[in-house]
Amino acid sequence: MKDRLIIAVDGPSGSGKSSVCRAAATQLGADYLDTGAMYRAATWYCLDQQVDLDNEDAVAFAVEELPLKISTDPQHQVITIGQTDVTEAIREPRISEAVSEVATNRKARQLLINAQRRIIDESGFIVAEGRDITTVVAPDAQVRVLLTASAEARLRRRGLQLESESGAAQSAEALQRQVLERDKKDSAASNFTEAADGVAVLDSSDLSFQETVDSLLSRIAAVQQSDTKQKAL
Repeated sequence: MKDRLIIAVDGPSGSGKSSVCRAAATQLGADYLDTGAMYRAATWYCLDQQVDLDNEDAVAFAVEELPLKISTDPQHQVITIGQTDVTEAIREPRISEAVSEVATNRKARQLLINAQRRIIDESGFIVAEGRDITTVVAPDAQVRVLLTASAEARLRRRGLQLESESGAAQSAEALQRQVLERDKKDSAASNFTEAADGVAVLDSSDLSFQETVDSLLSRIAAVQQSDTKQKAL
């Protein structure tokens, strides 16, 4: 049986969490969990079912019955709701602008947290990223990192990401809504701007993508080496 190793990474929008964690998981041969995609999928489902996002109980009920499947293959992310592939649909601007209504719904959030914990526990060797992985979902993870970046860097990166996904440039106002304003709303449910005790900070503002990946991998390697030494004693 392989040793358990949970890598938890939190951070704000545009910090590079998803791409960095996918790359790290691929290199490690680990599973990968994008918890943000789960909130996005729940939002897509609520909108599809015409659920009033201001109705806390209605949203929670929809999330409870959500027929969601999410892959943990870092090289092939597939997200389905029932028989519908929503992998690309959940990245649409309309989802980005509404997802905070679901993410800050306490009842719905707890349901998704429970699902995330099950996925992490069943894997045992996984890179999980989101907003509250280091503090709520997996506070006992062996590696806990807050990946952050300056507001300017995050807006630039998210703009490039959205342009590559949709083929169209986003306006400055749209980026502000999808990055800074969403972070402000989501911070009501979890603190992902400051590292909790025992959580290492990785600031990627002035790092290239590969430098950020390498920095995360070096932190993971250090924990693995420490564990190996302790077992040898």
